[in-house]
Amino acid sequence: TWGGAAGGMAAAAADSFRPLSADDEEQLPIELESLCMACFRRGATRLLVTRIPFFREVIVGSFTCGSCGWSNAEIQSAGRIQARGVRYALAVRSRQDLNRTVVKTDCATAGVPELHFEVPAFSQKGVLTTLEGILDRAIAGLEQDQPDRRKVDTEVAGKIDEFISKLKGLKEVEPAFTFILDDPSGNSFVENPRAPQKDDALGVTHYRRTAQQAALLGLEEEEEEDPAVSAEDLRNEVLQFSTNCPECNAPASTNMKLVQIPHFKEVIIMATTCEACGHRTNEVKSGGGIEPLGTKMTLHVTGPADMTRDILKSETCGIEIPELEFELGMGALGGKFTTLEGLLKDIQALVEKTPFSLGDSSCPDKAEKLRAFGRKLQQIVDGQMKVHLILDDPAGNSYLQNLYAPEEDPELCVERYERRFEQNEELGLNDMKTEGYEEDPAVSAEDLRNEVLQFSTNCPECNAPASQAGMLGT
Repeated sequence: TWGGAAGGMAAAAADSFRPLSADDEEQLPIELESLCMACFRRGATRLLVTRIPFFREVIVGSFTCGSCGWSNAEIQSAGRIQARGVRYALAVRSRQDLNRTVVKTDCATAGVPELHFEVPAFSQKGVLTTLEGILDRAIAGLEQDQPDRRKVDTEVAGKIDEFISKLKGLKEVEPAFTFILDDPSGNSFVENPRAPQKDDALGVTHYRRTAQQAALLGLEEEEEEDPAVSAEDLRNEVLQFSTNCPECNAPASTNMKLVQIPHFKEVIIMATTCEACGHRTNEVKSGGGIEPLGTKMTLHVTGPADMTRDILKSETCGIEIPELEFELGMGALGGKFTTLEGLLKDIQALVEKTPFSLGDSSCPDKAEKLRAFGRKLQQIVDGQMKVHLILDDPAGNSYLQNLYAPEEDPELCVERYERRFEQNEELGLNDMKTEGYEEDPAVSAEDLRNEVLQFSTNCPECNAPASQAGMLGT
């Protein structure tokens, strides 16, 4: 196989990743002689080290045997494992949804809950295909050994034929179904054809890996944390720790400091500078807890002077620009302490990095729509377009500068509101008890022995909500 050769090239050819382009005459595949696993004779493996436009580095490989004619194709991620896993949930309602581009790594699971069907992790090689291609591969895999099954066990073969018919019915979208793609490495992707607008049919969830998922990826468990450092120590010291550059993956250093923002609260500012490629990034996290009420700030942007307003956007804050029909959910862009102009530039950069939106793999209509969106953002920065910018933070940890302080700002409206149940669920507050601990009587060990305890957790396989029961024994 060519997996070992590809893995070695990923580390040695960091400078060889070039954007995928049909016009690049220097971008030629590397050809290696390798063993055919079908006839055990010599065949040829071709490897192309490239970068999918606005996505990540990959190694595309194909094998062909001149003796028996057997061929094979595969795609492997050459980037690092992401900090969090990712789970895509797509509501498939029409045949157009079957044409969505899908990047599925070998460690990702794909399934259809309505049929109790799932393609396990590491059962297939990584592919760059469409949703219909995922279904076709599953159907081909089930049909492969059917002739032999019909000779040995007709009952089992009949049930598999029935299930294959159901899978083929999914290609007609009758009825509608849900497609789940779960990748603990965070390197899989499902296309949003409406980018940069929000796709109501596609849900994206980033989650922390379980210990079992980390072990499958070959990651070491995190070491025990050092004793807690007091807030006073953090105020007087800039902490530094090692990390990797998010652009070139080279070793870099991150500086962290606790800062008091006037008329607001304490925040933690983290800044990373890569000496290898020059990339710089900063992130802000709240130094306090979740506020009792959520905060919604609406700013009427009227001119270039508004571009200088300071903005603290927490990682739980969503952004909306109604005039552009643009909405950015919580978690996107992370936490930032910047100006309004800097925030708009970050939004523009994020939209341009949407996978398959630009470059050779894009559709002309999508590319033009994104370019038009970028021009409108530039008009806002130049003061040529008046819009309303809405910052909605259920945790109440975001801030937008009042230029008229301590007087009221006529262009800024700040609302405090009670969070909805769904917002509390996203913040993890519904199952958290924060009051009345002293009212609960102490539970003795004898009581525990006579009671079955039950608590909420997440399934280690699909990350869905689950319950776990336990009982104290002697």
